[in-house]
Amino acid sequence: MDLPQPQVQSGWQGIARLNYTQRQGKCVAATSFTQAPLKVQRPLYPEGPEVCHSVLVHTAGGVVRGDGLTIQIALDRSCRALVTTAAAHKIYSAKPKTTLEATTPTQPEMAQQRVTLTLAPESCLEWFPQETIVFSGAQYHQDLRVNLTPGALWCGWEITRFGRSARGERFTEGNWRSRLEVWQDQQPLWIDRQRLIGGSPALDSANGLGGHAVVGSFALVGLMPTPDQVSLVRNLWDASQSGDVGVTRLESGLLCRYRGPSSEAARRWFIAAWQHLRPWYLGRSAVISRIWPS
Repeated sequence: MDLPQPQVQSGWQGIARLNYTQRQGKCVAATSFTQAPLKVQRPLYPEGPEVCHSVLVHTAGGVVRGDGLTIQIALDRSCRALVTTAAAHKIYSAKPKTTLEATTPTQPEMAQQRVTLTLAPESCLEWFPQETIVFSGAQYHQDLRVNLTPGALWCGWEITRFGRSARGERFTEGNWRSRLEVWQDQQPLWIDRQRLIGGSPALDSANGLGGHAVVGSFALVGLMPTPDQVSLVRNLWDASQSGDVGVTRLESGLLCRYRGPSSEAARRWFIAAWQHLRPWYLGRSAVISRIWPS
């Protein structure tokens, strides 16, 4: 399966292209190309040869203004792959660093990440990156496009923390924009576009962050759950924890939302939902990646 070529971007451009295929019953990355600061660790098979686990590494430790990351992943027919990241994704402030920059009336360059996932029939990709931490003052756009063929399944999550809340930092400056789209046969299955301007009323609005620092989404697209399955996933949330959650059915799938103070709480809930759903949609138990925080 041919992968689309990345767009040219200014700044330090990292590229990762992975194409998974089947070889004698084993899912392997037949094509693996990376350009710094992105790298891919050697494949892991904690579930056996049928499911390939891959870990993306950002060797620079974070993204600064003007940087761009392009990630392209394609699965051939009947492939099974789980892709995660080695650490939290840090988006640093784009505020001026020098007096000259501070007095020059120019718009700060954006940091960008573009992810394209293309799935052939009967394939399944689990896209589980670790959390993204958007520092106050960051200018960041992220795009995720999933191209499904009939019979393919995509399961993924995103967890975003606005400001280094452990240090008392809030997202008082900056601009964050997210665009997530899942398509099948030129028809949209799920379109999710969000934007947050630092210091805006949305930080405390009941229709925005509600005073919290963390938001997250977990989605399964390509298979419709029953109402009972939706209720079971909803009941996996520990109501004694702080935060707001919701579960709903998509046009062809399921969506969980989290808004609260803890990325760990979001991740625990998403993992619990994944563990519950995976035997249904993939016919095998979930095997937690050894690099995820315990």
